[in-house]
Amino acid sequence: MQGFTDANKIFMSILGNVIEKYRKLHNKSIYSISAEVSMSKSTWREAEKGACNDIKLTTLWKIAEGLDIKPSDLVKEIENQLGEDFSFIENEK
Repeated sequence: MQGFTDANKIFMSILGNVIEKYRKLHNKSIYSISAEVSMSKSTWREAEKGACNDIKLTTLWKIAEGLDIKPSDLVKEIENQLGEDFSFIENEK
């Protein structure tokens, strides 16, 4: 299994920031919002803190639903914050 790459760290950190921002906009605790979407507090907390190596699409979808935003809007905000030069593919030069 491959390790935690710099791109993964950056992606998960920005994902966490976006999740936290929207959760706080809704003035909800991790406990309440995770319960609303039938997700464990630890899973939500790990996603919000960028503490996991990767995230399932189904988990991301549930998070978006809990934040009352479209999954595509969540991904678009992450994409915007990552910038055009971000890639998971390492280019050799």
